[in-house]
Amino acid sequence: MSKTIVKVEGMSCGHCVATVEGGLAKVTGVERALVNLENKEVTVEYDESKVKISDIEANIEELGYDVIK
Repeated sequence: MSKTIVKVEGMSCGHCVATVEGGLAKVTGVERALVNLENKEVTVEYDESKVKISDIEANIEELGYDVIK
């Protein structure tokens, strides 16, 4: 299991948290996603044999948020 922190712009409320965490929970290989609004971060635990970080970032962008690289 791997863990990464993704910087994300555009999250501002509980609805945003639910959208991002819920959206990532549907991605095969993602075990856990936890949003920190204050730091504008999403901590993601994932199985790197099933999903790549680029896929996780793309999913966040598809949900309507900007990934900061």
